[in-house]
This record gives sequence, C-alpha cells and structure tokens, in this order.
Amino acid sequence: MRRLVCGVLLAAAALVVVTVQAPESAADTAAGAGAYTPADMTDADRAKAAESRTELLGDIVFTPPSGTFATAQSVALSTSVAGAQLRYTTDGTLPNASSPVYSAPIALTRTTQVRAQAYVNGAASGAPGTALYVARGSVGTSHDLPLLVLDAYGRGAPGRDYVDAAVLEIQPSGGSATLATAPAVATRAGIHLRGQSSATFPKAPYRLELRGNDDDDADYPLGGMPADSDWVLRGPYPDKTLIHDAFAYGLARDMGLQAPRFAFFEVYLNTDAQPMAANDYMGVYLLTETIKNSKNRLNLKQLDEDDVDPAKITGGYIWKFDWMAAEEPILPCAGNDTTCWHYLEVDDPDPLNATQRTWLTQHLQQFHDMLRSPGFADPATGYPAYIDVGSFIDRTILNELGREMDAYVRSAYFYKDRGGKITAGPVWDYDLSFNTGGFFNNQSTSGWQYQQTRSPSANDWHQRLLQDPSYVDQVRRRWQSLRQGLLSPTALNQRVATLTARLANAAQRNFQRWPILTQAQVGFFVTPTAATWQGQLTVMRDWMAQRAAWLDSAAGWGGTVSPAPSSPGPSSPRPSSAGPSSAAPSSASPSVPAGRACTATYTARGQWPGGFQGEVRVAAGTVAIGGWTVTMTFRNGQTVTQIWEASATSSGATVTARNLSHNGAVAAGSSTTFGFLGAWNGTTNDPPTLTCAAT
Repeated sequence: MRRLVCGVLLAAAALVVVTVQAPESAADTAAGAGAYTPADMTDADRAKAAESRTELLGDIVFTPPSGTFATAQSVALSTSVAGAQLRYTTDGTLPNASSPVYSAPIALTRTTQVRAQAYVNGAASGAPGTALYVARGSVGTSHDLPLLVLDAYGRGAPGRDYVDAAVLEIQPSGGSATLATAPAVATRAGIHLRGQSSATFPKAPYRLELRGNDDDDADYPLGGMPADSDWVLRGPYPDKTLIHDAFAYGLARDMGLQAPRFAFFEVYLNTDAQPMAANDYMGVYLLTETIKNSKNRLNLKQLDEDDVDPAKITGGYIWKFDWMAAEEPILPCAGNDTTCWHYLEVDDPDPLNATQRTWLTQHLQQFHDMLRSPGFADPATGYPAYIDVGSFIDRTILNELGREMDAYVRSAYFYKDRGGKITAGPVWDYDLSFNTGGFFNNQSTSGWQYQQTRSPSANDWHQRLLQDPSYVDQVRRRWQSLRQGLLSPTALNQRVATLTARLANAAQRNFQRWPILTQAQVGFFVTPTAATWQGQLTVMRDWMAQRAAWLDSAAGWGGTVSPAPSSPGPSSPRPSSAGPSSAAPSSASPSVPAGRACTATYTARGQWPGGFQGEVRVAAGTVAIGGWTVTMTFRNGQTVTQIWEASATSSGATVTARNLSHNGAVAAGSSTTFGFLGAWNGTTNDPPTLTCAAT
C-alpha cells in the first residue's frame, strides 16, 4: 500500500482556506509545541515577503489589491511608467502586444488572476504585475486562526502534475479572521497531489510551490516560518488527534534532530468554478516545510549538476528509503539480495550526475558492507567512522516511542554534508503512530518496531547497529536521560496540551465535516474509536505512557547502565536544531587537593526560545569520592526551573547542586550526571561557570 506523504486536496476551481494556529508566546514553543506563527518571523523574512510582493506587482497598481470578494469585483489598473498604455489578461497568461488595452475597470464575477503590462510606443516597458481575486459565497465563519486561501481557477482536481493556483494568507484582525479580511500574502502557485494511500482519502495531502510572475520560485514566510517557495500541506485523517506529525517534529527538533517546521491550518476546498461555499470546508491541515537543501532548511553544501571535483562530491546529499515507493534516481546495492538495501531514492542533488551517483553509491556500499564485517563496532574503523551515531540513536528512540507503522522503511531520510558523516534525518511522516495504523504490530505498547519484517527489506542499518552491545548501552543512556527531561511524563503531556490548546474550535469543525471519530477502520488503517476529539487525545496520552513504561522496563531500555566513558562518546547530545546554537561544554578545575577531587562538565542538551536543557557530568579523579557539590554561576539572567538527580538551592545568579543519596559515591575514574531545565531571556545563553567540591 503506497502512502501519500503530504499536501492538501485542491481542485481545479479549488478554494482552499488554511488556518494557522498560533501559540500565545515563546513560552508555548518552549513547552514543546514547536508550531510557528507570524510572531516568529525574522526581519529578513519580513523583508523577503515585502520584496516578493513588490516583484509580483511589478510596475502596476491594482485597486483594490489582491483579496477575496463576494458577488462581483471591479478592478482598476494604473502604472508608474510614464506615457504607457496598459494591456491585461484574465486567463492567467502574461499580456502581450495583442492583449486587450485597459480603458475602464475590469468587472469580475469569478476567481480571476488579473495580469497587466505597460507598453510604450508598442513595446513592453517596466515589469509586469499580477493580482489575485478569489470569489467567495456566503461563508461567514469567523476563525480564531489565520487563513491560507488557495484557488485553482476551476481546472478540476489536481493529480500528480502541478496545476496553477492563487494563494492568499489572511491573518486575524481583532482576534478573528474571515474570508473578507485583507490578505497579508498574495502570490501565484502550483499544486499537485502527493503520496500513496493517503491520496485516496477525501481529505488528501498536496505539494505547494509558490511562484513569481515568470513562474520561477518565489519565497514567502508562510505560517511564520522562514521564507521559501516549497511547502507541503498534510491532512491528518486516520490520525484523529490531528497532532501526530506535529508532536514528532517538535520533539525531534528539541532532541537535536533535523525536522520540518510546521503550522496548523484549516482548509476550505472548492472543487468547481463556483464561489467557495460552506460545504467546501476541509478541516484541519498541517503546513510543513519540505525536506530541502536550502539556506533555511537543511543547509548543506550545494552540488551543481557539473560538479565532479573529488574534493566537492563528498556532499551534500539527501536520500531516503521508501519501501515500494522509491522513484529515480534509485541507487543499487551490490551483494546478496537478502542483505542488500532496496528502494534507496536520492532527493538531492537534482539532477544527480554520473560521477556523483558513483561516489555516493560506493560510499554507502562501503558502509553497508562494513556493517556486516566482524569489526563493525570498532570505534576507529567501524560504524562510528561513517555515521553521526547520536542522530541514529535519537531517531531510534523517536521511532520506538511512537511506533510509526512505516518507521525505518518508508520516508526514512538520511543526509551527508561535504566532509561529514552519514546522519539520520530529517524525520518525516509520523501520522500512523501513537496507536494508529494497525499493521506490523505498531499498536502494541510492547515489542520493537525495528524488528518488523518486510520483503524485500528497505535497509537494516538500525537493526545491525542494535546488535552492538555498546550501541544499545548508548541508546539506553540517552533514553534514560531524556526521560528526566524532554520525555518525562510531565513534559510529554505538556507537549500534547500545548499543541492542542488552540485547536479545540478547529477540531470541532473538523469532525463535524468528517464524522469518523467512532469509525474503527479509516481507509486502510485501524484507529482508536473515542467518541470525542478530547477522548482521542486521552487515548494517545495513555498509549504513550504505557509505551514509555515498557521502554523503561528491563525488556526495553531499562535496567543497569554500564559505567560512563571518561569522555563524551559519539552519542553525546547534539545542539537542538530548534533554536540558537548551544554553548560549548566547559569544565572547572578540581576544588580539593589532588587525589580526592572531582570535575564538573556542562553540556547543553537543547535550547529553544525562552528555555533550555542542560546536563552536568560529575567525574571523580584518581580516588573515589563519597559525595559532591557543584556550583553553577550563570552570567546572563538564566534561572533553573527544574532539576533531577540532584538537590539544588539558588542565590542570585548561583545555583548549588548536591548529590542525592544514591549517586554521591563515584568510583575513581567514573562519573555520574544530573540534569536541569532552565529559562533565559537575554541576548545570549552562555554556559554557566562550574566548580566541583568532593567529599
């Protein structure tokens, strides 16, 4: 069964209204929502949006400007080009010397793209301009969320090929937004259907490409996210909580993995050439960034089509395993068909030249073959030499926590930068998780998702790594550390609460439109049957709690952890991609005479607007210690809001952390850790200065 990865069903005359749900403050994002709003836009994004709007209008003034209208609209044209005659079109094509000459306001009664060009002495002069006018019927719904309106001019439901569309983003005014509110963004676009089985749902996903006057890409900061031209609209349908993808993406970013930004929307879909009506409402959607090598997305080194220099072709690359759904270019694997990878599709660079294809294939083959060698776990020549181990560990934890039905085998992305290692991510496609799906045992709260069997196998890289006891030990350490912070029961429940705080009204409308809450089978998939949206959220929270408890158990990642290494290994935490770069580790000098001493080393676990997570490793010297006290002095107004594996007192900028009864004794050459959550509101989040006193 092939699944649709993203998008939103938009018919040719389709009018799609998408509503972004915004957190009230940066604290909401810190609590784990991860959603973006216009308040998150940078000055550069605002400037880019203004530039794109200017480019679309060219040297033409449209009165009124782009927007929606009821019944009829009259559009007047003028230009700053001296002595010019205006020619215009209403069929979507650019005007030429044979197009009608503007002489009086243009009367519109249906959704129309008005395009104009100034002509002087019979020759085009200045830049052409475009304005977009979307017809609306008697839809008076007031939304507490912003709206995104797309209309495909009556061309019928789009398929796998792009069709032209108009895009309007409407922000609330006075706390509410309606279709009559003036848009903040208006641009041309193309849309097409995405995915496999999800393309069969009445609420289907689509790809959205924003365009300028010349049909080239045009960057806009939709939903408060960094400006770009390529977006995906995902329509949660079997996922009755509406938040599985958002939950996983936000959590992944806070853990330090690469993941798309996102914003919630409500969608109206008009499938004919008539004005949009109330029955065109399509429910809650999620607008997400695409996985893309660009400045505001993955930001790897760019490979051009003609790059063959050996110094360049080591990166950057993005590829994925997409079981039974991969498209060219597909890289082959040499060897035994039962142990080889399958369905490996290269996403970037596009196009991929022969030299680049050969290099990447050979590099992945070397890694793949090494995993089957007796020394595959050797720290110098084994898998640590090829991969970013921490990213593989974190994706394993994320996949196993939610038991996404297609985890490891579909939408399983990897990337490699120039001179860098193979890295797991960005994460993608978690709708069939958290007790939704029904295949490959993914609704059970016990057992391992990585052990699912499909033939032929997409790849077994994660499975092979989990055959190394040292790797499993690192996964266990990371899991147990995360359970004290980002994955604690309180943090997980707070993440759900923050994501859903402003979805209540939209969710009610969504399930009035799609009354499937008590339907056990939705399309191909088995789903929970709680009778309310709030009940669906309870099912998700309860299932996740039981799943995490199993992972805590001796059958999962519970039990004894081996002594910690004396220095951070490949699974050491990475800075979070969700916020400013984390501070570098720092350590203090021993505070007692040589022998019976300790050192304290700080590592930033993650950072987000207004908050951060830190970990301190306390290491004994050459003599065992019976207790320890770590003093942390902050320099930029940071405060500690929660601490675990230590007791703490605060005095001004200084926090004193002392061992608990069970972790004070540290053997010579060994270490223990404690962690904490903090708040900050300064311009920089500097690491604290540490001192360690041993007893």
